[in-house]
Amino acid sequence: MDQNILKSKLETALKVGKPAIFFGEVATYIPELRNVNKDDLGISVYTKDGVCCSVGDCDVRFTMQSISKIISLAVALEECGFKRVFSKVGMEPSGEAFNSLVELDLNSNRPFNPMINSGALTIASLLIPKFTFEEMLEYARILCMDPDIDMNEAVYKSEMDHVSRNRAIAYLLESKGIIESDVEESLSFYTKMCSLNVTAKSLANFGLILACDGRHPETGEQLLQNEVVRVIKTIMLTCGMYDGSGEFAVHVGIPTKSGVGGGLMSVVDNRMGIGIYSPSLDPKGNCIAGRPILEYLSQEFHLHMFDHQDEKE
Repeated sequence: MDQNILKSKLETALKVGKPAIFFGEVATYIPELRNVNKDDLGISVYTKDGVCCSVGDCDVRFTMQSISKIISLAVALEECGFKRVFSKVGMEPSGEAFNSLVELDLNSNRPFNPMINSGALTIASLLIPKFTFEEMLEYARILCMDPDIDMNEAVYKSEMDHVSRNRAIAYLLESKGIIESDVEESLSFYTKMCSLNVTAKSLANFGLILACDGRHPETGEQLLQNEVVRVIKTIMLTCGMYDGSGEFAVHVGIPTKSGVGGGLMSVVDNRMGIGIYSPSLDPKGNCIAGRPILEYLSQEFHLHMFDHQDEKE
């Protein structure tokens, strides 16, 4: 892809997305997240043929929040296996908010999928007997091709000081026999992963690795098994934007994961990774500027996964 053309399109996408910021709000249920600049907006793209292009606030560090669920799921699938993971969590959209416990208490004996908080807490409980947080941090640095990723201590403390809802979910999971590890350790591990500081560029890097079926785009090293990446991309498409995933899939058609820190990570299979940062959120907890930005890029570059192949070439 020509870098000049890409940069021009990204600058236009920035203008397309910026007006939406006014209609969103930053996350306030985690007090530390109130301190971010609502008007920040950055887009980064890293293509399979080696083109890197960024516009806007792409070097601003923010916490991954729920995008970290992708890293945890990848490691769990690699180390625990498909059957073990999906004996504990389902793979269906929940139709409820990301922090809901209603469907878990009334409709199911296990979380609907690994992208909602109940599912991610379950995944964390599978990982803590096998990995330290420091090992997971190093894994995140490798997958995002960003050695400067670290934990945001202030956000971690802020989240742990206001963790009552996730704590309730975790103990409900323990009561159902889903969480078998220490509940408080699982809760802390999950919150530390959510508190990892990344940039839009970090997310584009990770997205490209997933677009390349788990291979490092520069070294060719196989970082994740093909089968693991296929599962992850599918769940990103069906569940990655919470209870807005279906509408997003229709209009954008790119597997994407959001986080309430304002990040979006998108995977255009065999073509590119896209990272977006804008902390202004819609009512579902997704980056509000990300939808028009990605819809524009999807149309301009025929990125929708069901666009005709000859249009992509």
